[in-house]
Amino acid sequence: MECRLSAFFTVEVAQKAGYTQGDGPLSLSRDPLITGLEYNSRKIKPGNLYFALKGLHTDGHRYIGEAIDRGALVIVHEDAVGEQDERAVYLRVENSRTAMSPIAASFYGYPSQRMVCIGVTGTEGKSTTVYLIWQLFRLMGKKAGFFSTVLSSLGGGEEPNKEHQTTPEAPEVQRLLWGMVDNGVEYAVLEASSHGLSRKTNRLGDVVFSAAVMTNVTHEHLEFHGTWEQYRDDKLNLFRALKREGVLAAIGVVNVDDPSASAFIAAGAAKVLKFSIRGLAADLSLGSINSDAGGNWYNAVVQQTGEIIDIRDRLPGAFNAGNVLAALLVVSELLDIPVRDLAPLAARLKPLRGRMTRIPNALGLELLVDYAHTPSSFQAIFPPLRERLDHAAAAGTVKKGRLICVFGSAGERDTQKRYMQGKIAASYADILVLCDEDPRGEEPMTILEEIAAGCMEGNPELRRGRNLCLIPDRPAAIRKALTLAAKGDLILLLGKGHENSIIYADGPHPYDEIGEALKAVEELQAQ
Repeated sequence: MECRLSAFFTVEVAQKAGYTQGDGPLSLSRDPLITGLEYNSRKIKPGNLYFALKGLHTDGHRYIGEAIDRGALVIVHEDAVGEQDERAVYLRVENSRTAMSPIAASFYGYPSQRMVCIGVTGTEGKSTTVYLIWQLFRLMGKKAGFFSTVLSSLGGGEEPNKEHQTTPEAPEVQRLLWGMVDNGVEYAVLEASSHGLSRKTNRLGDVVFSAAVMTNVTHEHLEFHGTWEQYRDDKLNLFRALKREGVLAAIGVVNVDDPSASAFIAAGAAKVLKFSIRGLAADLSLGSINSDAGGNWYNAVVQQTGEIIDIRDRLPGAFNAGNVLAALLVVSELLDIPVRDLAPLAARLKPLRGRMTRIPNALGLELLVDYAHTPSSFQAIFPPLRERLDHAAAAGTVKKGRLICVFGSAGERDTQKRYMQGKIAASYADILVLCDEDPRGEEPMTILEEIAAGCMEGNPELRRGRNLCLIPDRPAAIRKALTLAAKGDLILLLGKGHENSIIYADGPHPYDEIGEALKAVEELQAQ
């Protein structure tokens, strides 16, 4: 991708980017050919435009000279620069970070305007719902792309997301969308995080959405948003974006079981479709449901016709029924196909890696890996598993199995949720093994003690060293859980899911939860 600066940094883009130089017509000292956009000076290549960003730990303005030495031809900055290097064109803006979105969208030719873009937001279920929508489009013969916390596709096969970032920075968002357009994609499905939707980052500010999905809004990321109200308000920006000029017949899909449903319904979609897994009045409402380790089977009521549709999926976890209903609604509406005709495809939908992933073993145990890491996701995941174990014991088919859980909580993130996670987990699990998630710069044992305080509130009968163990080293914690387990027990490994590292004070350390679990099982089976 190459483009002259004057071709994409137009008067309109300059205004949106908060360009502060001059009051008259846009005047550039030179018009270089730009080969790409970059905000990391170490990744600069000859011909790039460099955004000097202010971060938590460093300031990109310090690396302007390095960026130019590496070949940057344009510098976008917000602070005054002393002596300007004659090798580069300097563009001063009000905020370098928020300026990235309009500049990147223009550089890549406004790719979101050339596809139908669907955004999915919520505290839980975003990645899975994005993946299900993408699969449904593909099963219907449509060229589709997506990106999420776990995977992405530019229209071909799936590629793993090697970063922990759900919604990447604006230049990467626009580059991915441009790649989809280049591959002939008709439908793009985007996981829209609260960070990505915040006006402070503006990562999705210049994406034109034709549809938006809200899965739920609970407790998360207060370290960034400050308050839960601000967190929800930032998520509402996805639905507000449906009001923008040029978006015709934009649709919203909302979970009416969530207390915030009314706010999302009122936010701006021309048409709102509702789903419910609690049997509330909705366009698609769950009736009865049965679940086992292989997935769910249930019926759903179509409000418009009154018909009852039988649905079978292969997604372990009863909570996934809501994600399926949301995906069916949005694809049904966009393709103008009745839900009943799409429903049989649910049995062909694949689960995401690291989302209720079963680890095979010969130990007579059920071993699951899941990404759940918030209080609300804990509240969704524990009750049905506890009920399944208790039901099997009550039926007399097996002895009562115990629920054993291994989890932690992220460092330098929302600290309020740690106590809540511990309290919820202890209310359902028989044995808890607390370990590192991503401690970052925090002392790992301090985090685990905060979780443990919640555990004791949830179950005062827990005893340290017996059914409550604090083992920071995550691989050792998994092995401890396996040694405590017996035939018929269920072990749940939470918080890492698909991720490929654990972040400590010195940076990311390679880590694969599924691989580690498989290795631990093999070691135990070999004994």
